[in-house]
Amino acid sequence: MILSREIILERIEKDEIVLDPYSQDSQQPASYDLRSGGDYLLKKGEVTLVHSMEKIELPSDISATLMCRSSFGRRGILIGGGYVDPGFRGNLTLCLVNMGPEDYLLKEGERCVQVIMHEVKGGNTLYDGRYQDSEGAVTARN
Repeated sequence: MILSREIILERIEKDEIVLDPYSQDSQQPASYDLRSGGDYLLKKGEVTLVHSMEKIELPSDISATLMCRSSFGRRGILIGGGYVDPGFRGNLTLCLVNMGPEDYLLKEGERCVQVIMHEVKGGNTLYDGRYQDSEGAVTARN
C-alpha cells in the first residue's frame, strides 16, 4: 500500500515518520518532494551526488521508493538507485544523472525527487547499514 498525504501527515504528527525540515509545498497526494540540500551543477552526461535538504527517518513498517519528478525527466535528468529501507535515518544521497542536452543548475531548496512511502507488512528489522545517519551527499562506501 502506498501512503496517502493524510497518512503521511498523521505519521509525521505522531513522530513515527521524520521529514525535517518539512514543507507543505512539497507534500503531494501520495508522495513528498525532496528538496536539494545545496546548489549543484548537473553537467550533461555526468552523475552528480546531491543530498536532500530533508533528514528522513522511517519506522519498521515503512519503506520508500525514490523517483525523479516528471519535470526533471522531461529535461533528461534521471535518478540512479532509489530505495530506502525501514529504519533509515539521515540525509538521502540522490544520484542524479543528466542525460539531457545541456547542463542544469539545481538550486538549494528546489524540489527534485519524489519519495513514495510504502507499508511493509510483518517487518520489524531496521536498516543498520553503512549509510545510517548520513550527513550531506555520501560517496560509495565499501
